[in-house]
Amino acid sequence: MADDKQNGSDMVDKAAVEVAQMALESNEDVAKPATAPNEAAHDDAASKGATKKEENGTPKAAPVSTAAFKEQFKAFSKFGDTKSDGKHLTLSQSDKWMKQAKVIDKKITTTDTGIHFKKLKSMKLSFADYNTFLEDLAKTKKVELDEIKSKMANCGAPGIHNATPGKAAETVARLTDTSKYTGSHKQRFDETGKGKGIAGRKDLPDSSGYVSGYTHKNTYDKTH
Repeated sequence: MADDKQNGSDMVDKAAVEVAQMALESNEDVAKPATAPNEAAHDDAASKGATKKEENGTPKAAPVSTAAFKEQFKAFSKFGDTKSDGKHLTLSQSDKWMKQAKVIDKKITTTDTGIHFKKLKSMKLSFADYNTFLEDLAKTKKVELDEIKSKMANCGAPGIHNATPGKAAETVARLTDTSKYTGSHKQRFDETGKGKGIAGRKDLPDSSGYVSGYTHKNTYDKTH
């Protein structure tokens, strides 16, 4: 009889422990933050953003104005060809444009432009075909197309190179400073820097009536 009571007591204690454990687990589930799914979604988005940034490496160039790029196309299509209607561009004109825009460099060479230009099997390309040429070139050389177009749209009029401002003017000023001239060149200018003309290049005979070397010329009237 005592054994039966002991077994019954053990069973009650075991059941009580199981109920308490279930209640504790239920409380832990309720205490978990309800925003866990949102946090997971945020982490996933951040991970995708980081991956995208790593894949791109550098930020993409801003889209180029089609109108500005087309105006440059028209200008360079007439560069060196007065009879051009501005609707077609040759390989030579394209290379000049790219060199001025500094698109042709160590990564993109004239060999690359020649190969891709000739893929279109035409000596002159229309604006649409030229865009196809640039897309193919950018894809092959792994360069952003918008970056290429941005440089070409903002490189200035044909034949204008971005020289260092003031450098040419500084050189000209130095070479034309008459105060620094020496020898026979110095004799060609007066004290103000004005040229003496033929008198500065030849020894003209003195017909004033004074002997050579006389230093008081034209002073008589001032002293008498």
